[in-house]
Amino acid sequence: MKTCPICQQVYSDSVEFCARDGALLSGQARDGARLSGETREVHEVREERECPYCAERILRKARVCRYCGREVAPLIKADAAVPTPPPAPPERATGPPPSPERVAEPPAPPLPERKPMAASTRPPAPAKPPQFEIISDSPGNMKYVVLGGVALVVIVGIVWFLFSRGAEKGEVRANPEDGLNYVWIPAGSFMMGCSPGDNECYDFEKPPHQVTIGRGFWMTQTEVTVGAYKRFATAEGRQMPPEPDLNGRPLNPGWGDDSMPIVEVTWGDAAAYCKWAGGRLPTEAEWEYAARAESTNARYDHLDDIAWYADNSGQGRLDSLAILKKGDQAEFLKRLGENGNGMHDVAQKKPNDLGLSDMLGNVWEWVYDYWDPNFYQTNSNQDPIGPTSGMERVLRGGSWMGGARDIRVSLRNRRNPGDRDYDIGFRCGGEMDIP
Repeated sequence: MKTCPICQQVYSDSVEFCARDGALLSGQARDGARLSGETREVHEVREERECPYCAERILRKARVCRYCGREVAPLIKADAAVPTPPPAPPERATGPPPSPERVAEPPAPPLPERKPMAASTRPPAPAKPPQFEIISDSPGNMKYVVLGGVALVVIVGIVWFLFSRGAEKGEVRANPEDGLNYVWIPAGSFMMGCSPGDNECYDFEKPPHQVTIGRGFWMTQTEVTVGAYKRFATAEGRQMPPEPDLNGRPLNPGWGDDSMPIVEVTWGDAAAYCKWAGGRLPTEAEWEYAARAESTNARYDHLDDIAWYADNSGQGRLDSLAILKKGDQAEFLKRLGENGNGMHDVAQKKPNDLGLSDMLGNVWEWVYDYWDPNFYQTNSNQDPIGPTSGMERVLRGGSWMGGARDIRVSLRNRRNPGDRDYDIGFRCGGEMDIP
């Protein structure tokens, strides 16, 4: 065994220099022969340098600073080795063989005594790198997980593009939920309220104001039909509304005509249907934007060509204005009943430029907004949604029993949200996923 003469660290016979101090080890000779006689004193020339961390003096060949404990790179290779004794001379004729001469390194000059650094002044020991637990998974399984995630992202992007971003203005798609056709209405701006040159506007249609619809939406091409509502009622376990009649005359006996618009529905019924179909009731602004289809006129075409109203919704033509001037509502309803007036199957009149039918006439349509007659004077110009509360909800579009003045795109009406009537229906819209 060998011992470091500086730090007294014990090493095996095969080690020549101390790993800590770089000193030449003393002890058994390299050839394994035990030193005889007095203990050999083997020293090396102590060439020193400064520790790069604590500035204390250490051997040039030291690998560890004895003061701060940090590992340092030796600046020179060890060049001192324990000399081996020379071979013994040939035996003399007489006498014992002489003992080998002692070989020793010149002693190194004594080092000045250095006190160890205080703990508070020593540079901190280098922090150990954080240890992470590596959890490996089967490369084959991870490959499928990654590929599956990428495929899902791609599919979602394609579906979204096809459902909305990929739709074009006026494009029609069938909603598999309720079976009705829906039309894509792109985002845009328009003048909402009383149309230029329209002298029949009420005060609550004023002032006209610029409104921006910030995102496109879908809207049913027609009013929601009896057939579609039956599908909803069956799926949700609901009862059909009471059958409509005018003064005892059924308007759709036994709900037998599935192509007529559904009526006698409350605002809550309409909202529930639209949610089931994947959409919502359109806002008042969205409804008028879609109804105008970029037209600034009070009606998007000749009235009799686009709408069922009191003058043309019966068996013969009536002069509703002349009847209404008399101010007898009961007489007016009597005349409508005798003339067989009522709602008609959807999509029998000319649609607007977006392909939407019956936006005017046939039945009033519930929209989302609460009623406020002064809302146009204070509302936001960006995607307005009406007041946050109120007692009544807004209706739009006019109906089969209204006079010509009531069949204009800017006209607003209101009813209690729990009301039912034989000329109140609805249509749906919103940001829907329609393949």
